[in-house]
Order: sequence, then structure tokens, then C-alpha cells
Amino acid sequence: MFENLSDRLNAIFKKLKGHGKLTENNIEEGLKEVRMALLEADVHYKVVKKFIGDIKERALGQEVMASLTPGQQVVKIVNDELTELMGGRNEDLNLSGPVPVSVMLVGLQGSGKTTTAGKLSVLLRKWGRTPYLVPADVYRPAAIDQLSKLGEQLNVPVYPSTVDMDPVRICQDARTTAHREGFDTLLLDTAGRLHVDEKLMGELCRIKEALKPSDVLLVADAMTGQDAVNIAKSFNDALDIGGVVLTKMDGDARGGAAISIKSITDKPIKFIGVGETLRDLEPFHPDRMSSRILGMGDVLTMIEKAQSVVDEKKAAELEKKLRKSEFTLEDFRDQMVQIRKMGSLSDLIKMIPGMGNVKQLKNLEVDDRELVRIEAIINSMTPQERQQHTLVKGSRRKRIAKGSGTSVQDINKLLKNYTQVMKVIKQINKGGMRGIGRNMLPF
Repeated sequence: MFENLSDRLNAIFKKLKGHGKLTENNIEEGLKEVRMALLEADVHYKVVKKFIGDIKERALGQEVMASLTPGQQVVKIVNDELTELMGGRNEDLNLSGPVPVSVMLVGLQGSGKTTTAGKLSVLLRKWGRTPYLVPADVYRPAAIDQLSKLGEQLNVPVYPSTVDMDPVRICQDARTTAHREGFDTLLLDTAGRLHVDEKLMGELCRIKEALKPSDVLLVADAMTGQDAVNIAKSFNDALDIGGVVLTKMDGDARGGAAISIKSITDKPIKFIGVGETLRDLEPFHPDRMSSRILGMGDVLTMIEKAQSVVDEKKAAELEKKLRKSEFTLEDFRDQMVQIRKMGSLSDLIKMIPGMGNVKQLKNLEVDDRELVRIEAIINSMTPQERQQHTLVKGSRRKRIAKGSGTSVQDINKLLKNYTQVMKVIKQINKGGMRGIGRNMLPF
């Protein structure tokens, strides 16, 4: 989402770092370019004005002028101020109060409330809670069916609403059922409209008054840019929301909503939707997002993703195998499965500090389907072939290609690159780093 803004800012900072000593003139010039980059990224003009003013005040002070690395100090100031602008720190979902607590999801039609309810239920179960999905949108065709199917897919219970029921009564009855059945968290999927209107707000206010939810989350589509900020302000004025969930943050929007919302509404972004699968919802961390925007990577999120999918016992066994240079194709397949669970390879690469600024990787589009092909190839091998790749010759390669729906050339490429990786592993185990090739993964 922030690719264009990141490119612009990195070019500006590179120019500033090129000056041995910064002056008021080149700082002014640099900040003027930062201002234009933010406006083009659809950041609210009032937010940009204050942001640039705060940076200028610090950049023209002793903090930078007396620094031995003034260019880097400016980058640090921008990072600090950008983090503060987006909220400063992560704000948790509020789950305080008598059990069962209610979390109310509000927003316009099409913003992704129903899918977000499913994604939130996944997160809640990870946190040891027992969610109960409540379809309270009786107006949109198939809204109740959509949430029911999501619940069935996730094995999360759903209150059996019908379109002839009153939304407020649905929520009240669902709370009674949740209390009786032992569910501790209700996720209320409320109705939306194509635009903000009095009827919608009136219904939402009645639900809030009746349920007194522990948190009210506005679900807003990040692709709508400044409209998302205006929508957030309207809902906040009427409902006093607790926070925002920005969906479609993996899209090609310019990112202004994520930077502007906190400053305009004084309410934090609590979660961001980063993909289409039901596990693609992340807590929003302003400091990590600022690092991503400035091309500094996001190691903490990468570690958290790895921790959520890695089996520690298997990881310890793998480490032993790597030290003994006994990394088989079967081991590699298992690693591919875990990497796929972490998300897109392109996104993971960008989380590594500095990788976002490497020219060769700038437009790199890693085809995640390649991992699926590799997995299919290895699955088509016999257990013995996976343990001893040298057995895969001639007719065996044809059989594997036919069984995996690939070509003999694909098998050759995998085996060739796997052999290169094994050479690298042996070299590392011997303590040498010279001659390590570019292909660190066999695809």
C-alpha cells in the first residue's frame, strides 16, 4: 500500500544524507518534498501541515544541527513523528466488563464487517477466548448466511438470526444464549448502508445502549482514502467508537487513511486487514508501520508470524539436521508449508530491514504458486526419494512430473537448486561464507 510513499521518502532522505552538513535551506527544501509526498499519498492536509511543522521545529533545533550525522537524525525525527501521528503505540481490543462481553462492529456496507467478524473470531480463539458470532444485519441480502457459513468454516458458533427479527432483540437474545452456553465474547455484525444516514445511526445507537459493548470497532475500507477518514469522523461523532479496523491494507491504495485517522478522530487503528484469508488480520502497531513506510522493515511482525506457525520441537530437530548437513527434500517441503502459512513471500521480504530499498528486489514479484508446485513435486516422490534425492533420475523424473502436474524441467530445476543449497549449508557448517550463491532457496 505505501510503496509509492516509501519510494518518494527514501529518495528525499537519500538526498538529505548526501549533504555533509544540513542547512536551514536544504532542510526546508526536503520538508517541502515530504509535504508533497504525503499529500499525494492522500494524507489529510491539516494532518500534513501539523506533521511538517513538528518535524521542522525539531529538525532546525540543536537535535539535528549539532549531530555528527544530521541526515540520519532527520530520518529518525520523521520516524518518531510518523509513529506518534498514527497513535504512538498499539491499542488492544477492550474486553473488560461482565462476561459475556460484546464487541460491536459498525461501518458502511461493503467495508468488510462480516469478514472482519470471522477474522476477529480467529484472533480471539488464539487469545484463549470463546467467541460467539451474532448476525445483526437483517437488511443486506445473504448477510446472515455469509456469517453462518464463516462460522461453520471456522467451527465458531453463530446465533441463528432471521431477517424478520429486530436487530436489537437479536443482540439481546444472543447475549442470553452466550451466557447460558458459556461463550465469553459476542461479535456483533451490525447493518451498514451505502452512506451515513439517521436511520442507520439510530439503530446502532439502540444496539449500543442495549448491549453496552466493551468496544465499538469501525470497519473502514482503506481503499477509499480520505472518505475513510470522513466516515470514521461521522461514526465517532454519533457512537463514540473505541477504535478502527482498516481493511484491504494489502491493496494499492495510497495509505493516507492509515496516517490520518488517529489525528482527525483521536481514535486508534486497532487492527488492519492484510489479505483475503481468515487469518489475515493483524494488530496495528504504529511504530512498525512507520518502519515499513520508511523502508526499515518490520522484524517484530515477521517474528510473530513465524512464532504463530513454527513447531518448536520440529524447529529444534531441523537445526540438528542442518548442522549435520542432513537437510532432505522432505524437510524442505515441511518448511515450505510453514512459510506459506506466514503469508506472501513478497510481503515477508519487505519486512527484512533494508530489503525494501534494494533495487533488484524493488519490483520483485515472488509467485507464491511456485511453492505449491514445489510441494506437489516433493509429494509425488516416494519416501525414499525424498530422503535420497540422488535416486531421482530418468524415468523417475518423468513419473514425478506426471504425478505433480509439472514438467521434467521443473524437477531438474528443483534438484539442481536443492544441490546448490546443500553445498551452501555444508560450507556454513565448515565456517566458510565465501562462494555462497544467489539461490538460497531451491526455486
